[in-house]
Amino acid sequence: MVVDVDICGLKVGDEHPVRLMGIINLSKESFYKGSVVSNDSLLEVAQKMIDDGATIIDIGARSTWPLASPVISEEEELNRMIPALEILNDNVDAIISVDTVYASVAKESLKHGADIINDVSGFTTNPEMMDVVAEYDCPAVVMASEELPGDPIGMDAIMQSLADIISRADAKGIETTKLILDPAVGKWIAEKDPIFDFETIDQFESLRIFDRPLLAAVSRKSCIDAVLHKPANERLYGSLAATAIVVHKGAHIVRTHDIPETKDVVEVAAAMRKRQPFVKEGDFEVSISDITHPDDAEYLMKSMRVTGTGAKVMKNKTVSKVIRVNNITTTEALIIKQEILARGGDAALERDAVSHETDKTNVLIIGTILQFEKLVHKLSFQARNLPLIAEMIAEVLENDMDVEHGYLREL
Repeated sequence: MVVDVDICGLKVGDEHPVRLMGIINLSKESFYKGSVVSNDSLLEVAQKMIDDGATIIDIGARSTWPLASPVISEEEELNRMIPALEILNDNVDAIISVDTVYASVAKESLKHGADIINDVSGFTTNPEMMDVVAEYDCPAVVMASEELPGDPIGMDAIMQSLADIISRADAKGIETTKLILDPAVGKWIAEKDPIFDFETIDQFESLRIFDRPLLAAVSRKSCIDAVLHKPANERLYGSLAATAIVVHKGAHIVRTHDIPETKDVVEVAAAMRKRQPFVKEGDFEVSISDITHPDDAEYLMKSMRVTGTGAKVMKNKTVSKVIRVNNITTTEALIIKQEILARGGDAALERDAVSHETDKTNVLIIGTILQFEKLVHKLSFQARNLPLIAEMIAEVLENDMDVEHGYLREL
């Protein structure tokens, strides 16, 4: 499917420009002091962001930074938020988003002109938030969360969390096409190492299977510090690099402290992003689903109401791999070709190997993960070096799915 939704009159999706969400913090506790704005300069700062290309302004009256101190009350959050909304209401041509995890703040903000609720707890801090969103039928940004904001560790947990949030919202009567998904980049809990953010940014396209607008909030986050070892006020260029990656991989909205610099990066990255193949004729639609991880296929199938058992059985049939094995005997190569062909895959090797005119050769094996699993099992009981080759194939497939192997390195 191709994402194409209306967010308070703003078209968001694959065929529309990537939208910029400008960050305005009313909280002195925020991790990036450069984003903190007083009411005296609020209208000027917001207008400058809009002039520079922002179509959404995200206002936070409480820092969501886990190490923020002091922690303020809901009453204090409202005392900061409502005057700011009154200043902006009818004075700026942009959608206003309110960054809060509390239903009471969200409800009062919507009464005072807010358009979107941005809940970094994904409706977990205040379950009543879902009632507010349902009552006002407003769009909501929901960040991957289980018990605490941003606590899922690893892409598998993020995907499961977002699937659960969508399911719970649907059960509450929320129009889930109005949910904007945020995969929770950042060190939201102490146990979350930077490699998990690297994985999320690198595999951002996996989120496309949810068929909903995707928000990327990578601006000046701690994973940038993990690479550059610089404080928040010196992470602009690192943020822009990460932004280019997430836009190229499918982000529809970019939440940023730095609108003018980000705008140029977003336009270039979006221009180089391949359009999703999609054909529609009458009621018929045909599209290509780019599945890179079998678990993504499972989520997609479940969203289509395939049974859980069926989705688990079929998911390893959805992802194909090409594995190269070097310096094996021609006999071993021909056995591998025979065995993968018997399982529905194939293998390519040089002509001289087929006619046994060379002693050593390389082989390119093509198959689904399921076919490789069956091949490994079969080769484990063969003669020569085939059991060892089977172990190596299994290890390389395991490494391909392993977060630490993929992203852990000395920085």
